[in-house]
Amino acid sequence: MTEMILRDAIAKGLREALDTDKRTFLMGEDIGKYGGAYAVTRGFYDEYGEDRIKDTPISESVFVGAGTGAAMIGLRPIVEIMTINFSLVAMDQIVNHAAKLSYMSDGQISVPLIIRTVTGGGGQLGATHSQSFENWYASIPGLRVVVPSNPYDALGLFRTARKDNNPVIFAEHSLLYRVKGDVPEEYYEVPFGEARIAKPGEDVTLIAYSGMVRIAEEAAKILADKNISAEIIDLRTLSPLDIETVVESVKKTNRAVVIEETWKTGGFSGTIASNVQEAAFDYLDGPVIRVNGPDVSAPYAKNIESAMIPSADWVVETVTYNFGL
Repeated sequence: MTEMILRDAIAKGLREALDTDKRTFLMGEDIGKYGGAYAVTRGFYDEYGEDRIKDTPISESVFVGAGTGAAMIGLRPIVEIMTINFSLVAMDQIVNHAAKLSYMSDGQISVPLIIRTVTGGGGQLGATHSQSFENWYASIPGLRVVVPSNPYDALGLFRTARKDNNPVIFAEHSLLYRVKGDVPEEYYEVPFGEARIAKPGEDVTLIAYSGMVRIAEEAAKILADKNISAEIIDLRTLSPLDIETVVESVKKTNRAVVIEETWKTGGFSGTIASNVQEAAFDYLDGPVIRVNGPDVSAPYAKNIESAMIPSADWVVETVTYNFGL
């Protein structure tokens, strides 16, 4: 095992792609000489050259469209959008083209495109740079949506994404890049659609993904001090979604809390809650509870922004109040 941070796990996956497949190239804003806004591609330009590490203009619609076209003709492009907020500029290319070309061509065209992007708040970047839209993309047929929470999963899921012939939204939370974890020396992959039981428990199931897995883990420690045993499910991918693992956990604990950073209205937590309600209604000792950020734009002030992102104390209060534990 080697301990590494999530940023380095992603960089390792990118290097593997470039080293093993000549069809692969990277494209995005400031990924070349600058080394990437979050330093993931630092040193790549000198190592691989401008033919494979392509700096682009500030025009997401153009370079996502170019990536889609390159994938259609047999290349394996990896496009970096500096933050998921900027993907809105390329929504037509992602939703109406990359996601649908295989279906509309009856499988004659495939789009093996990876779109890496940064999601989440907490960095004091203001209302237009602190949003989480991976839940939107998870509602689009034809897209894979990957949301790793640790270095092991980040590398394993990226390796799986490289082999997928569908477009993949690979959303990396900005506050997780320095999270440490053990990564095996030997090659491995993490399949899409297989959630991880991050912590076994008996009394309540905490369902989370990306940055909220860390919050769930903090909450579980506090709950343990109160003699409440929480099971944590890390979804890993939103599309495909492993609802079976979630349901089996809820059948055991009889209680479910879904934790998500984005707004409650339209949040993916609603989809999870609905699925649990349909599949495990007779096992529930109470309603499926959703812990989301409030339906407001992200403030710049650090103290206010921190107050609107779900915290461990928030989750603990929700569990003890709603379930009487």
